[in-house]
Amino acid sequence: MVPAGKSTAEKRATFRTALKSGKLLRFPGAFSPLVAMLIARHGFEGAYVSGAALSADLGFPDVGLTTLAEVSARAGAIARATELPTLVDADTGFGEALNVARTIRTLEAAGLTGCHIEDQQNPKRCGHLDGKSLVTAADMTRKIRAAVNARRDSGFVVIPRTDARAVEGLPADIERARAYVDAGADMGFPEALTGEQEFAEFRRAIPVPLLANMTEFGKSPLLTISQLANLGMNIVIFPVTTLRLAMKAIEAGLETIAREGTQASLLDRMQSRTELYELLRYAEYARFDQDIYNFKLGK
Repeated sequence: MVPAGKSTAEKRATFRTALKSGKLLRFPGAFSPLVAMLIARHGFEGAYVSGAALSADLGFPDVGLTTLAEVSARAGAIARATELPTLVDADTGFGEALNVARTIRTLEAAGLTGCHIEDQQNPKRCGHLDGKSLVTAADMTRKIRAAVNARRDSGFVVIPRTDARAVEGLPADIERARAYVDAGADMGFPEALTGEQEFAEFRRAIPVPLLANMTEFGKSPLLTISQLANLGMNIVIFPVTTLRLAMKAIEAGLETIAREGTQASLLDRMQSRTELYELLRYAEYARFDQDIYNFKLGK
């Protein structure tokens, strides 16, 4: 908030320009605004709000239990925390075509740069689990058209996620992606591809920018930035990485406190008060406050 940064429109324009640069854009997952601020500090090109991470943080499995209000509130807070473009997982769009239109308007107003919507049936599940069920390609195409037509700012990016690889095979996955692009989608997002060859085949078939998901413990191998760039990917997300790192560290810390009765031995593994205040720009807020009240009342 202090000082004023880029507007939402500027973030969207910056992102659109970066997509044309030929450089692979790295979007680690941010499950809180504070995590997004660390992502920005470390020089990444954007932040990503994962539906799985948000669900987990609320104590739910990733089966579509979160609401549009919950997702837009958390994602909006994350988007406002930095000057980075922020993409959000909008699950299945929170309903049918009319619901998708409302979802786009809501996420636009919350300050997001774009969102992705998947072609699963409800109850949805993590894209790297078995047993997924899909809506028809025609139904998903209607959702994409609704999303594209609903946005007020053409800079807001609509990204359909195709989950068909694990259900119908790669050729059907590519055909769906083509239909979604024809419906006006800005990008493609093939979920759960199983190797470099499949990424390369998808890249050859789809003419728009592509997003790759490098989630841990899933069906896709963890390809490097160089490998993904060579395959022609435009964005890579690391959706749940920061949450998994944080939860493992918290678990280890709690075990230590339970065993030792104090957190004293953990201090060197903690972010210090000084480091936290620097990240939060504590001093800038103090100066802003002082500058506002540096006046005297007249007689």
